[in-house]
Amino acid sequence: MINEVYRLVARKQIHTDFLDETIRDEVVVRPTYLSICAADQRYYTGSRGKEIMSEKLPMALIHEGVGHVIYDPKGEFKIGTRVVMIPNTPVEDDVIIKENYLPSSKFRASGFDGFMQNVVLMGRDRVVPYTCIPDRTAVLLELLSVVMNALENFELRSHARRETIGIWGNGNLGFISALVLKILYPDTRVIVFGVSRHKMQFFPFVDETYIIDSIPDDLRVDHAFECVGGNGSEDAINQIIDYIQPQGTIALLGVSESNVNINTRMVLEKGLILVGNSRSGYADFKAAVKFLEKNSSAREYMDIIISEEIEINGISDINRAFEHDQANDFKTVMKWNV
Repeated sequence: MINEVYRLVARKQIHTDFLDETIRDEVVVRPTYLSICAADQRYYTGSRGKEIMSEKLPMALIHEGVGHVIYDPKGEFKIGTRVVMIPNTPVEDDVIIKENYLPSSKFRASGFDGFMQNVVLMGRDRVVPYTCIPDRTAVLLELLSVVMNALENFELRSHARRETIGIWGNGNLGFISALVLKILYPDTRVIVFGVSRHKMQFFPFVDETYIIDSIPDDLRVDHAFECVGGNGSEDAINQIIDYIQPQGTIALLGVSESNVNINTRMVLEKGLILVGNSRSGYADFKAAVKFLEKNSSAREYMDIIISEEIEINGISDINRAFEHDQANDFKTVMKWNV
């Protein structure tokens, strides 16, 4: 089978490669919607640095995608079945460590080609079907699955007092974290803390919002989710440490390219638990699909963070989508027509 793969070969340069691929027992998926992540942008703009770029490229970007099945050699998936594609690809099983934390696992658009392809050959345990979710919304399932992974970790490690939960960060990850927490814990006071006053208008479902330099001195949270990442993660984590109650749990989701300094003295004094969360696996995708199919209000709210949809008919459209994404408040999704 000849497949077209759209690979980043250098900063802002995408070329088409034609690959002769052999189908064994994989499910063949035709992508319909793809979503641009900050990690994709770091590769596209070359901000990962020359060493990483030379090591990773050429490589097809995008690890957030949905599509429909066009062929299954075993006949387990009907032609036309709509599926979300799982980017994490484990090569071993472990009875203790989840697949997304195994060092041996590979990840689409990081270690090997992502979903910017004409068709994608997926392991049958790397796709999850969905029914009542619009494709445009379903492309956000990967990000939702990351929150589901963090929620599982939170449930395992946090104490039962959950009167107030704070979310630091009012971007895509903060939005979905706040939405999931408010739906699953309706009696909990959910507060979002961020730097963008403009973005706070997109959080009508939470109880309160605060700009980080205007937090009341007496406000306290029982637990917190850090969804900032980047250069702001250090300030966010230390502010959480200031405002969290003793023995609270801090779920860390923001990715930083550099080390951050944390006030460990107060972590010890308050007896805090810091939990790292990264990526997701099959079970998390199943949970994400179940959550969206069960909650129609969640599907409606998720559409809020789709800032722009761009139809992709060629490489020039891909470049346009990545350029537009840099100015959008939230997610840029690509309707994949190539």
